[in-house]
Amino acid sequence: MKITAALVKELRDKTQAGMMDCKKALTETDGDIDKAMDVLREKGLSKATKKADRIAAEGLVAAKFSEDHKQAAVVEINSETDFVAKNPEFVEFVDKIAEIVLNNDVKDVEALKALPYGEEGTVDEALIQKISKIGEKLSIRRFIKLQTPGNVYVGYVHGGGKIVAVTGIKTDAFNETVEKVGKDVAMQIASMSPKFVMDSEADQEYLEHEKEIARKQLEEEGKPAQMIEKIIPGKIKKVLKEVCLLDQKFVKNGDLTVEQYVAEEAKKAGQDMAVTEMVRYEVGEGIEKRNEDFAEEVAKQQAEAAK
Repeated sequence: MKITAALVKELRDKTQAGMMDCKKALTETDGDIDKAMDVLREKGLSKATKKADRIAAEGLVAAKFSEDHKQAAVVEINSETDFVAKNPEFVEFVDKIAEIVLNNDVKDVEALKALPYGEEGTVDEALIQKISKIGEKLSIRRFIKLQTPGNVYVGYVHGGGKIVAVTGIKTDAFNETVEKVGKDVAMQIASMSPKFVMDSEADQEYLEHEKEIARKQLEEEGKPAQMIEKIIPGKIKKVLKEVCLLDQKFVKNGDLTVEQYVAEEAKKAGQDMAVTEMVRYEVGEGIEKRNEDFAEEVAKQQAEAAK
């Protein structure tokens, strides 16, 4: 595969590694961006791996909660432009879809589309009407409903609907303390983007991938083979502390982990609280956004009009 300047720039934007290092990594992986990012990590050259897999797209994410906070719904609906994402009718549509998810048990987007949407028919029919009226492609991308027995849910919305995080707390009752703790932890989830609630949730595939990254980093450093296998467990433990919510340093008080913060607040309130669930939706995660040249587009339009 030809390694273009645009491909090199894309990798550099994602990793903040040097241009030549990016080009070498892409050459080594035959232009595969994901593999090239791993190569840069292995060589200790990537400076932005935590953000590497975030690709921008437009739209909104939203969350809805039942009155007793024992149920929560989170949805993402995409639009082509940020301008439309701020359209009051689009905002209302996203909010309504979140409410529909909250009040129904549906397995997938197709089942959701078949549900009623007021006087506008089904959700799918309402979506088609919005597309026709707004004049832009809209799509219901994903949703989740949370309703684990014994849990209550609290959320946090960031950036006007660009990121939504929801905390699931196992506790006896929902009150102001639980709401405060839940929101604080949801803010942590939104800002630090943990992969797991606790280290026991880390799957084997993820662990093996991180072990291989650590092994190659150590090889690059020239560590002997017998020493590498002894160092790897410590490196994995350090990685897990960064990606597991309960082990992360609490953003509001770096002297505490999230788990310690929750335990302290629970003790003050005389109420058991344990974070057991989390959801984090960010608009456009994993969606390739068209890279359009506006000047070129205008030139094409002028050319067409001149014909």
